[in-house]
Amino acid sequence: MAGRRDTDFIVADADDDAATDIAVGVAGGVQYRTYKRRWFGVVQLTLLNIIVSWDWLTFSPVSAHAAAYFRTDETTINWLSTAFLFAFPVVAPVVIYVLHLGPKLSIVSAAALILAGNWIRYAGAHSSAPDGGLFGVVMFGQILTGLAQPFVLAAPTRYSDLWFTHRERVAVTALTSLANPFGAALGQLIVPFWVTGPGDVGMMVLWVSIIASVFAIPSFFIPSAPPTPVAPSSETPKMSLPASARSLASHLEFWLLFVPFAVYVGFFNSISSLLVQIMAPYGYSTDDAGIAGAILIVVGLVAAAVSSPIIDRTKAFLLAIKLCVPVIGLAYLIFIWMPATHDSGGVAGPYVVLAFLGAASFSLLPVVVEYLAEVTHPVSPEVTSTLVWSGGQLLGGLFIIVSGALKDADGVVGSDRPPGNMYRALVFQAVIALAVVPLPLCLGLFGRGDQVSLRRVRSDEVARERIVEGGA
Repeated sequence: MAGRRDTDFIVADADDDAATDIAVGVAGGVQYRTYKRRWFGVVQLTLLNIIVSWDWLTFSPVSAHAAAYFRTDETTINWLSTAFLFAFPVVAPVVIYVLHLGPKLSIVSAAALILAGNWIRYAGAHSSAPDGGLFGVVMFGQILTGLAQPFVLAAPTRYSDLWFTHRERVAVTALTSLANPFGAALGQLIVPFWVTGPGDVGMMVLWVSIIASVFAIPSFFIPSAPPTPVAPSSETPKMSLPASARSLASHLEFWLLFVPFAVYVGFFNSISSLLVQIMAPYGYSTDDAGIAGAILIVVGLVAAAVSSPIIDRTKAFLLAIKLCVPVIGLAYLIFIWMPATHDSGGVAGPYVVLAFLGAASFSLLPVVVEYLAEVTHPVSPEVTSTLVWSGGQLLGGLFIIVSGALKDADGVVGSDRPPGNMYRALVFQAVIALAVVPLPLCLGLFGRGDQVSLRRVRSDEVARERIVEGGA
């Protein structure tokens, strides 16, 4: 098998059984190579992130029909999304420990919870009750799927660190992490076509459960680790969990990224859950809102697909962060007035602003997750990724509750705010989104340029220099 130059090391893209060792020897010893089997785990992480996010928004796009079917109201249906998000920080300490042992155990745990949660939801939604489903049973299944999410959403950085070189990690993290909002987009687009009335809810949950089973079962067969390390940084001893916690507590750059990341992920979760309720009072249909959510996500995915490989090659993490963050803050500000443009501009205003918001947000997401792994190295990457995702999910749940409380049931007479509008909620999210913009803009300033260096990349470069010196 011919070798190829990868990440400043000559490696072999090896088959599972026998690989040609065209690699890098240190004093006649260590060899680094990648394995084709690594893509099996990438596919599974992608599929699991798609379905777990679809589980999250199963009922949100048809909240009115779901409320009628379960004999409750839309505020209670919103708790299905909120409880799902709150499950993340509850189980986060367990996730960090499990991922510290290796990504396979985390992926298998997620698959088992997804299978159990989906079929329990179906049991509740397809109950024999004469006048609808059993909401309590569905909520229990929903919480199980919520417990599954952190095991796969926090796994990409740990998986890419173990199986991939530094010229592929951002792209792999982008693919597997951004599959999560892609699943939300699928749910927002497909579920309204399946549910045209309350009586369709049970069958819809069945279809989602079948898809979840098809996606989850292969996870039990992924390999646990490559037979040999793929790069020096992948075998660098990581800090223990207590040492990692102590290091991050006083790591200013971690907090300058943690806060805006958590806020923006939280607002994405909130706006995705409430988009129908944000737009419907102004005359937008459920389909209009579903397409708006899809635009937010699909445009973001395209932007991330373009930007991630470029950042993998250029390592322009800091520049990308400082460009994307102000765009996100401004997009939330402008969106305050977009729902009210329905009569004059139709759907154009919300669609355009959500497209910009999606492009900036999705381009930022994998960059921040991977950059945190770089600047905090040798802190194990699952620690930083789990913590920042936990913050985002926790804030997402809180933002949904706050936004619901800010809904104006009566509207404002003589204004463009109809009954049920969420104008005050949009103002709230814009104020917070703009307030955190200065934090990442301070990275590397005030004499702290050495604190934003790419430590993990540098460890590979140092190893390469030693290899070259040893072979001279």
